[in-house]
Amino acid sequence: MTGKPGQQRGLVPLLVIATAQLMLVLDDSIVNIALPSIQQELRVSAVHLPWIVNAYILAFGALLLLGGRLGDLYGRRRILQAGLTLFVMASLAGGLSPNSDTLIAARAIQGLGAALVAPNALALIATTFSERKTRDAALSLYGAMSALGIVVGLLLGGVLTDTLGWRWVFFINVPIAILVLLGSRTLVSAGRRAGSLDVRGAVLGTSGMVALVYAITRFGEEGFADPLGLGLVAAAALLLAAFIALQSRSSTPLVPLGLFRDRGRAGAYASMLLLAIGPMGSFYVITLYLQQVQHYSPLRTGASWLPFAAGLVLGAGAAPKLLLKMAARLIAAAGALLSAGAAFWFSFIQVNTNYWLYLAPAMFILALGFGLGIIALTQAAVYYTKETEAGIASALLNSAQQIGVALGLAVLAGVAATVSNSSQHSAVTEAGQLVAGYGSALAVAAGLLVAAGILAAATLPSRTAAQANAPAAAGIH
Repeated sequence: MTGKPGQQRGLVPLLVIATAQLMLVLDDSIVNIALPSIQQELRVSAVHLPWIVNAYILAFGALLLLGGRLGDLYGRRRILQAGLTLFVMASLAGGLSPNSDTLIAARAIQGLGAALVAPNALALIATTFSERKTRDAALSLYGAMSALGIVVGLLLGGVLTDTLGWRWVFFINVPIAILVLLGSRTLVSAGRRAGSLDVRGAVLGTSGMVALVYAITRFGEEGFADPLGLGLVAAAALLLAAFIALQSRSSTPLVPLGLFRDRGRAGAYASMLLLAIGPMGSFYVITLYLQQVQHYSPLRTGASWLPFAAGLVLGAGAAPKLLLKMAARLIAAAGALLSAGAAFWFSFIQVNTNYWLYLAPAMFILALGFGLGIIALTQAAVYYTKETEAGIASALLNSAQQIGVALGLAVLAGVAATVSNSSQHSAVTEAGQLVAGYGSALAVAAGLLVAAGILAAATLPSRTAAQANAPAAAGIH
């Protein structure tokens, strides 16, 4: 590894990585607030409107594996910088879009840029910060940004849309991304490595991920009986099965299958998927509840999630210290169960549930558990991998989280809609129908989070980070 000690311990690289992740996740939610204004000005049809959000999610989630492998082969800093450049250009194009087609295309390119940035930003933590304490701080901040961006997106989206107009939810990315791009020169990368890109594997893997993520978005829009969604699931299964078969025989695989032979790492990926489903799905449902039942404005809705932000910062900040004293499986399981308790608490919401006595405490606990869990799972998945595989290991973790978010929205929205529709009779108000659906969806979220806790407890390492650090240090460069 190259680079000066001052660079490795500096504040600038830490801020660069954290800001990059915040910006990417923020784009998952900031546009949601602006959708009504976009629809009105650009005269977007109801059919095309969801694709202003879905185009970004689809490209981001489907291309993460490719982005991680490209970083391993051609240099993580170089690929991160290429992704940031794409992101800036696409954000500018999105803000200047004269019609919905141009805007949707810009959002897809934003997703491509994000897929190049996200896994390489996480992998660069290991190469830029050699000291354990600083590396843990960077990891903690990265994990916090992964969920805090959702809250910031809601707040910032409301402020920008109400003051400067919807185009600024895209323009705001330009100065931020340029600053991150300039600061990325302080990140320490190993540079280009020997090897070549497995083109057939890239085509199969990316196609399979596109089909899978597209199927999830279809289920969220049309329900789980949607014929196109079911067909896409079948296509994804065939493509990914062919991809795995090819990877097992390839000398230069896109995804080294050996990564999954480590029980703790494989368990971390699966637990991350379930953990992302619960809190992010709950976040979506409660946001709908606040706007559609409690009639909060977009800006007030965003502000109401500040307890979530506080819990997340506390959980992500405490996790690295706890991981030095307790095993990752205990921290991750405890975090998932805390979030499960909060989601179950949420499931008893009523039409006039008090925010300060009921909702705010649950938001805090939901995020506290998520912050603890996400740091423990990130450490289990990314620490102690070979330096040459850190990018793809990070991409797999990002993919699990991104797919979990999309799946959480689809599953919980589907449950809420099904129960709400079945509750229609004269004795139940429209608000009561909605609340019945939301409560059922949140109970499902609680069950998924319990499953995440059980899986983490059963698969993650039983040693503390301090115990594992000495013999495994060779795997961190």
